[in-house]
Amino acid sequence: MTTLSKSLIAAGAFVIATAAFAQTPWELKSGIAYIYGRPGKMSAMAMASTEKNHEAMVKNAKKVPENTVFFMDKGSLYYTSGRLDPTGNFYVN
Repeated sequence: MTTLSKSLIAAGAFVIATAAFAQTPWELKSGIAYIYGRPGKMSAMAMASTEKNHEAMVKNAKKVPENTVFFMDKGSLYYTSGRLDPTGNFYVN
């Protein structure tokens, strides 16, 4: 097998793995903060576990309702209430 063939196979596997990862749901964990910094850039970090920090975080926080859909459009992050069917079509509840 040539080096080019091996490279193409590796690139194809990477594309398939990336596509599969992009379609898996988020698994948000307690004690981890998820930060939307700018379009296309998210990060996660462990939160300080002190009571003072917890109170500061929840002071202005709002609970995200069930069936909230997040999406990007023209570089901005949006959310709306509804659901997507398995084919990606949006429906309002």
